[in-house]
Amino acid sequence: MTAQQRQKNSSLPGRPGMLSLAILTALAAPWAYADLANNDTTDNTSEPTRSIEVIEVTATRQTENLQRVPIAVTALSSTELEQYQIQNLGQLEALVPNLNLHVGDAANAVVYIRGVGQLDSISFNDPGVGIYLDDVYLGRVQGAFLDVVDPQQIEVLRGPQGTLYGRNTIGGAVKFTSARPSDITEGYLSLMAGNFNQRGVKGSLTGPLLEDQLAARFAIAKNSRDGFSFNQHTGQRDYDKDSLTWRGSLLYTPTDDFSAYLVLDGSNQNPDFSRTPHRETPIYSLPTGDFLPVGDDPFVVNANFNDREELRTKGVALTLDYQFQQSTLKSITAYREMTYRTHLDLDGSPDDSFGIYSYEDQDQLSQELQWLYRNERLSLVSGLFYFKENSWSFGGAIAPDFFVPLGNGIFFPFPVISAGLRDQTNTSHAIYSNLTLQLSEPLSLTLGARWTREKKEVSNRGEEFAGTGVTTPQGMKAVFGSGIGHSLTGYDASQSWNDFSPRAVLNYQYSPQTMLYSSISKGFKSGGFNGRLTSFAQPYDPETLWSYEVGSKSMLLSQQVRLNSALFYNDYKNFQLSRFSIDPDTGAFLSLFENAGKASTYGAELELQALLSDSLTLNLNLGYLAGGYDELLGDFEQEISDERELVNAPRWNGRLGLDYWFDLGNQGSLSLNAGVSIKSKTYLTVSSSDVLAQPGFALYDLYLSWQSQDEQWQLNLFGKNLTDKRYRQHGFDLSASPGVQLGYYGDPRTFGLQLTYRYF
Repeated sequence: MTAQQRQKNSSLPGRPGMLSLAILTALAAPWAYADLANNDTTDNTSEPTRSIEVIEVTATRQTENLQRVPIAVTALSSTELEQYQIQNLGQLEALVPNLNLHVGDAANAVVYIRGVGQLDSISFNDPGVGIYLDDVYLGRVQGAFLDVVDPQQIEVLRGPQGTLYGRNTIGGAVKFTSARPSDITEGYLSLMAGNFNQRGVKGSLTGPLLEDQLAARFAIAKNSRDGFSFNQHTGQRDYDKDSLTWRGSLLYTPTDDFSAYLVLDGSNQNPDFSRTPHRETPIYSLPTGDFLPVGDDPFVVNANFNDREELRTKGVALTLDYQFQQSTLKSITAYREMTYRTHLDLDGSPDDSFGIYSYEDQDQLSQELQWLYRNERLSLVSGLFYFKENSWSFGGAIAPDFFVPLGNGIFFPFPVISAGLRDQTNTSHAIYSNLTLQLSEPLSLTLGARWTREKKEVSNRGEEFAGTGVTTPQGMKAVFGSGIGHSLTGYDASQSWNDFSPRAVLNYQYSPQTMLYSSISKGFKSGGFNGRLTSFAQPYDPETLWSYEVGSKSMLLSQQVRLNSALFYNDYKNFQLSRFSIDPDTGAFLSLFENAGKASTYGAELELQALLSDSLTLNLNLGYLAGGYDELLGDFEQEISDERELVNAPRWNGRLGLDYWFDLGNQGSLSLNAGVSIKSKTYLTVSSSDVLAQPGFALYDLYLSWQSQDEQWQLNLFGKNLTDKRYRQHGFDLSASPGVQLGYYGDPRTFGLQLTYRYF
């Protein structure tokens, strides 16, 4: 069956795709009917004792009620983040429909929204989903897998974001907003302990420095744990954690019209070992002359090149905000630095078959100027954006035991000791505007546009050091370019791209409780050059995506039920894919990055929060994603769309949770939250390897929280992945060369206890 036939058949009546959408619609219908009935009887019923909290978001760069924002967005408050013990961005995954977010092989944030993202960890390409820290775009995937420390809120926006945000992002955005300084002196201190010798301490203190003018806040968190895996080669735990994160901020408000907000932050991650994958297929061992078998336990590894993992980030951001009449002028100036050093064992064995090292330094400067205007009938967000990034990387392979398979069980020794030096500068200029007009009392129209110009300049050099006596990354770095190496490769290249990205939204306030919207928007991600070791420039073109969406947001039954839903269709062209192959003439390993084809996806999302009683709350989110490749080119320009599935695009994902609250009178209160999250079969590699694909699974979690009557003391007991499910999150298909497939597994069962004291 061709990709076009598969797409056509999936849309026929009675097929799974439409049936799934019908199920989601049916789930929403009873609540909507109840809302209509309630409109006629509200005055005759007593007021409920509890109601769902109104969530304010800044998704449109202006503070608005979540239920009035015509964007598919999930917002999690600091209270919810603490309740679910969200310690890093990856743990958001189960709480947001159609979000796939985990750490990759090289401390990189792998983020996919509605099947759109970027898998590669090397820094020459741009993320498919933008991550923002206090309105500052993070340019690299390293340093973007944030620890959640002293948050105010996290918002996840699904779909292209370009007419409201500084840097255009084709798949969506994850927006982390830290807690701001307060003019009231308050703070907290938390201590946490758990299995795997997990230890953590975090705290925050805020208060005025000058009454009514200057307030400060400082937060810090220290976390450590033993590794989840046992390394047979070293006899020690692998993939441990040792991190320190801090943030300091000042808020200066000399008048009611002007504010200056300064944030400084930093992080230092320095575990003993990097993350070693589990070998999922046998690999040939050149030293022993035989194949090394696969182990049964994915948390038992056997590797020798995982002795380094260092990640440091720091940044400063200054936001100036001036309000006059109905306008606001805002300036966001930011500078950030990132340093990363790692040794990765990508043969998953004690041999020196395929050890990879990567050293990266990055800095970025961004400047955003905004003009915001609002009156009774018009709302405007417009801005100018400038971004410049310098990225330096030095990396290669330490593989003296590398080999080339010749067939018939014959393996030819082919030692590789290589180094590559890449220096890249990325520059982006943009102007954007988003205008909302109130056409009538219930109806509004939003028109947005963005013009972007991006330029990339790269210098790439490579050398081979096998046979020279230089065998370490430090040694190669010291003599690189001196003439000691051989088999030189390299190129210098630059290219620019321009793009115009429009957006249109029609928003209809059907009733005071229900809003309906439809939208069309374009996403864009610039092209570039393959940053791995090549002898000539291998350019790739920009990606584009047209997204069509309809949705509704309702607060029903006297604010007892929040129901948000969306249907979407994405037309995705020129998507950029990283894949691994082998040169048919030489047998050499090839790492490719190229535009591979076209895809179309469609799906649905449902978010439901319902107060079933004064004590019991139901939380449900559900995502459905279908579609696939319409066109995909593989080796020798062969059409292989029928043989491939989209990466990190499970058909179903979601979570069902129940939260029960107990009033203990003078003893405080107790809440119990139990949940199950599900994800259907997920392909983790571009090759659609079934060996590495993760079958559908469910994870169970439990949270028990006690809070004192004065709300100063809180004790949280948590357990995640209670059944200790083994599941893959990430994979490397190196079956072409050196002939192995590698799996990276999600966290095993974890549990712990957290004690918090709040001062106010």
